[in-house]
Amino acid sequence: MSSMIPQFALDLWNALPIDVQTVVTHVFKIVIVLVPLILAVAFTTYFERKVIGYMQRRIGPNRVGPLGLGQPFADVIKLLIKEVVIPTRSNRFLFLIAPMLALIPAFATWAVIPLNDTFVIADINAGLLYVLSLTSLGVYGVILAGWATNSKYAFLGAMRSAAQIVAYEIAMGFALVGVLMAGGSLNLGDIVRAQGGGITNWFWLPLLPLFFVYFISGVAETNRAPFDVAEGESEIVAGFHVEYSGVAFALFFLAEYANMLLISALTSIFFLGGWASPFEGWTFLGEGNFLREPSLLWFCLKIAFFIFIFFWLRATFPRYRYDQIMRLGWKVFIPVTLVWIAVEAVMAWLKVGPWAA
Repeated sequence: MSSMIPQFALDLWNALPIDVQTVVTHVFKIVIVLVPLILAVAFTTYFERKVIGYMQRRIGPNRVGPLGLGQPFADVIKLLIKEVVIPTRSNRFLFLIAPMLALIPAFATWAVIPLNDTFVIADINAGLLYVLSLTSLGVYGVILAGWATNSKYAFLGAMRSAAQIVAYEIAMGFALVGVLMAGGSLNLGDIVRAQGGGITNWFWLPLLPLFFVYFISGVAETNRAPFDVAEGESEIVAGFHVEYSGVAFALFFLAEYANMLLISALTSIFFLGGWASPFEGWTFLGEGNFLREPSLLWFCLKIAFFIFIFFWLRATFPRYRYDQIMRLGWKVFIPVTLVWIAVEAVMAWLKVGPWAA
C-alpha cells in the first residue's frame, strides 16, 4: 500500500506532529463511516417502500430515476426547501435542538462499532457503556420536541413515547448484561471475537431469549410499527413531532432510520458474530475459502437481514394498544431477562456454552 503513495506525500505525512496525524486519521475514519451511513439511511427509506409495496402487491417508488432510485434525493430536496414553521409560543432554542438530539447520538454511536477485525474509529474498552449512554440520549430529543412546541398534542405524544422508550431500555440493558457475561468484555471487538468458530458459537443460541428481547425492544425503541403509538395519527395527530416541518421534521425522520441501522448492527455484533462468517467452522470447505473468511460483507448482510425484519413487521402486524406495549415491556421482557441472567450464571458455573473453554 505504501508503494502506491508518492514519496513526497509520505515525507509530508511523517513531518507532521503526532497529534496532527492522530486528528487527520480519525477525521478520515469518520468520513469513511459517516458518508456510507448517511447514504444507507437515505436508501433504507427507498427499500422500505419497495419491500412493503411488494408485500402488498404495489409498485412502490418508480418515477424518479431508474427504478425510482432517485426518490430519496427528491425527498431530501423537497424537505430542504420547505419552510420550517416555529410555533409562536414555543421555546425556539429547544425546538430547534431537539431534532439534533434525536439524530446525533444515532450517528455518534458508530464510533465504537467495529466494521471488521481491524477497522474501528475508537477501539475503547468501555464500548458497551458508550453504546448504552448514547442510545439513552435519544429520549431527550423526543421529550424536548414535545415540550418545546407548547402543544398539548405534541406533549402527550412525547410522554407516551418517552415512557415506552424507558420501559424497553431497561429490558435492553438487562439483555446486554447477558452479552457481557458471555463475552467477558465491554469492548465490542472482543465480544465479536468471543463468538469465533462459526454459527454454532455465536451468542444467539445460548442467549436466545435475550436475542429476541433485545431486537424486539430495539423495534420499540425506534418507535417502529407495531410499537408506533407515538405516531398514531388516528389517536393523537402525529405524536411529538406534529409541529415540525421541513428539514427539522426530516431530522426526526432520518433519526428513525438511523436508529434502525444502529439496532441492526448492534444485534449482529452482540448475537450473530458481527463480521464473522457463519461458515468459519466448516473445515471441509478448505483453507482460504472466501466463505470462511470474516469480512465487512458478512456484517452488512446481517444488518440487511434485520432491516428486512423491520420492514416485514411493519407490513404484517397492526399497531398495539398502549397498555399492551407497556405490559410487554414491564411484565414480560424484564422478568425474562432477569431469569435468563440467572440461567447464564448456572451455565457459567457448569462450564457450558460460551464458558466451555
